[in-house]
Amino acid sequence: MVSQSRPAVAVAPGRVAFFDLQRQQRRIHDDVRARIDSVLVHGQFILGPEVEQLEAKLAAFAGVPHAIGVSSGRDALMIGLMALGVGPGDAVFVPAFTFAATAGAVCSVNATPVFVDVDATTFNLDPADLERAIAEVEAAGVLKPRAVIPVDLYGLPADYEAIGRIAAKHGLTVFSDAAQSFGGRAGNRRVGGMAPISATSFYPTKPLGCYGDGGAILTDDDRIAEAVRTLRSHGRQGTGDVAVRNGITGRLDTIQAAILLAKFEIFEEELARREAIARRYDAGLSGVVGLQARPEGMVSASALYTITSDRRDALKAALDAEGIGNALFYRVALHHHPAFAEVGKRPLPVSERLAETVLSIPMNPDLTDEEVDRVIAAIRRFADMV
Repeated sequence: MVSQSRPAVAVAPGRVAFFDLQRQQRRIHDDVRARIDSVLVHGQFILGPEVEQLEAKLAAFAGVPHAIGVSSGRDALMIGLMALGVGPGDAVFVPAFTFAATAGAVCSVNATPVFVDVDATTFNLDPADLERAIAEVEAAGVLKPRAVIPVDLYGLPADYEAIGRIAAKHGLTVFSDAAQSFGGRAGNRRVGGMAPISATSFYPTKPLGCYGDGGAILTDDDRIAEAVRTLRSHGRQGTGDVAVRNGITGRLDTIQAAILLAKFEIFEEELARREAIARRYDAGLSGVVGLQARPEGMVSASALYTITSDRRDALKAALDAEGIGNALFYRVALHHHPAFAEVGKRPLPVSERLAETVLSIPMNPDLTDEEVDRVIAAIRRFADMV
């Protein structure tokens, strides 16, 4: 039984960590150790029973028939694209303002990422610019539009209704990059069930994170699920050693699944706490700095809480001086990364602007209200001096 209480934690005056996994670990230590010890006893370190248990819980939570554990969020994207048959000559539309893994996975299957600008208020893929990008690719006639990968940036679900309508018109598959958003929802639909296929990450700092690398693919399509299960294990089906596809080593370790099962016990409680912290930031920072818009009915998993400021670098320095953790997600739009230098360039002004103005501030479910208020006060002090 995992304790739901949060013991008092001594925090150095003025110091607020950006991420703090140690507090959570102290709360669930006994359950985590017991589950790891169970794996050590049965010895099924690859695709052991804990993996199947976790997959069942993930699928039920998201409201889809299939969840398949894989080795990382990046591998989830790549395996998903392989399962869809995406490859050379295919165009995959991705937002320009996100982590490099989204576009990198497209390159890993020898397809071409086409960068799309993001909405200035939600920071997620802009459906209007997606329409423009598709039209440009179709007019050029060099690549075949195959898929679009919306990213639920900072935990906020993308506009899947609008994106889905555009994708259906052009024959594209919508593949959700839910690396930051598992636990979020739009109305009654949870992340993992908003697109035909979704990929998520269990990197330690994610809302549901393990103690290493891990990820999952969620889908309501039986054929995609079977392909993913085959691809994650060298392209083999069942226990045989004959490869029916060209797969990879992409399985989720049993010990990581055991850790995630312990964390799943407190997951909804932590999501509620993240939401409460986000609302506290909203109330204290509205009108002081720019905030990511959350459309009505959308609930973010709040993997990160990110503000914008025209004086971002000075604000960052001020927070550093006060011992308040912060980070830049993301400093450079993808079309300016050297890895994607050969990808065709399009005007992406919103992505470029966000890269110059965003700043992520402390967000984790073990933050106290007092710590959140210290962060708010520090930002307000900076704003008053400007």
